[in-house]
Amino acid sequence: MAFVFLSFFFIVTYGILIIYYRQSWLQLSIYEPLPVTSNKPATFITIIIAARNEEKNIGSCIEAILNQSYPEDLFELIIVDDHSNDSTAVIAGSFEKKNISVLKLQDFTGNEHLNYYKKKAVETAIGFAKGSLIVTTDADCLAGTQWLQTIASYYEKYGPVFIAAPVVYSNPLKNDSFLRKFLKIFQSLDFITLQGITGASVYKKFHNMCNGANLAYEKKVFFEAGGFEGIDRIASGDDMLLMHKIQQLYPDKIRFLKAANAIVQTQPADTFKAFMNQRIRWASKADKYKDPKITAVLLFVYAFNAWVFFTGLCAFFYPGLFYLFLVLLILKIAVEIFFLFPVASFFKKQQLLWWFIPAQPFHIIYTLIAGWLGKFGSYKWKGRKVN
Repeated sequence: MAFVFLSFFFIVTYGILIIYYRQSWLQLSIYEPLPVTSNKPATFITIIIAARNEEKNIGSCIEAILNQSYPEDLFELIIVDDHSNDSTAVIAGSFEKKNISVLKLQDFTGNEHLNYYKKKAVETAIGFAKGSLIVTTDADCLAGTQWLQTIASYYEKYGPVFIAAPVVYSNPLKNDSFLRKFLKIFQSLDFITLQGITGASVYKKFHNMCNGANLAYEKKVFFEAGGFEGIDRIASGDDMLLMHKIQQLYPDKIRFLKAANAIVQTQPADTFKAFMNQRIRWASKADKYKDPKITAVLLFVYAFNAWVFFTGLCAFFYPGLFYLFLVLLILKIAVEIFFLFPVASFFKKQQLLWWFIPAQPFHIIYTLIAGWLGKFGSYKWKGRKVN
């Protein structure tokens, strides 16, 4: 009876939570900005990219930014080379544009060993920024031509001090092997789930989430919140931990920009090892959040996945539990697909939902491993081992 009672508690609570996220996502309006010709922007934007060993991506990323429909005299790009040992800085410096600057982090840190290189890179760039609005993205990202225009239009219309904007993984290549393709599809499904929860939770002010690949915040508010002070010893968290600091000052001025033109594409990890390192890094900051609601949600979701896994494990030794495990798994899959469909539609990823059922066992196992190692293990990030 205890198994049945706990299973009922978990699946009902989980179902209510996921359906709440779905309804919140649907209530969040899609933003359609006016064209620049109809509404001339006035916001000067500083885009910041912290790059380390990104010679394969940095050129395409910069070209996408230079192709923006936003007036060239209203934005600048600052790239901070984070001790790269490839041609990242050379490629970035080859773009002879007045509104592009390349800084070398080593010039500001010397040989000092840090645990928070990306935060230091962003902080250094903000010190040189001319813009009143800071926009961050990553060197492996590609933005559409109306990216900045959409962010600026939304900012000028609603006046938020912090904007979380949508990010999606690029489609798997057709010539990928089956395992690599499956890994990328798996990551895409996992990521759009996180994006849907991000948009829903920020809209409802339930809890705050974001991704540093597509963020905007006021420069003056960054300094008002003390920048990264207090979180600067943590390797990760240049996005969410900063967001939570700003939330304490401006709880009603944080928004999620649900707009197709604001989507930034990034690349999934190429290997399972790289994927796990990334997710462990994300999980490592879970106990650093000051928002108790997101901590409670993360703990509950982890406990639910652990319970499903434990029930399945017990079913091997006690066959009578097999049907309970099957019901748990089916209901979990059903409620998650119900949530994912409108989110996948927004990102034009509906075709990936066919892979959701075969990906489910891997998702449960990876959640348990990444969550555990995020708390008690270490990971590698950009070739550096982080504790």
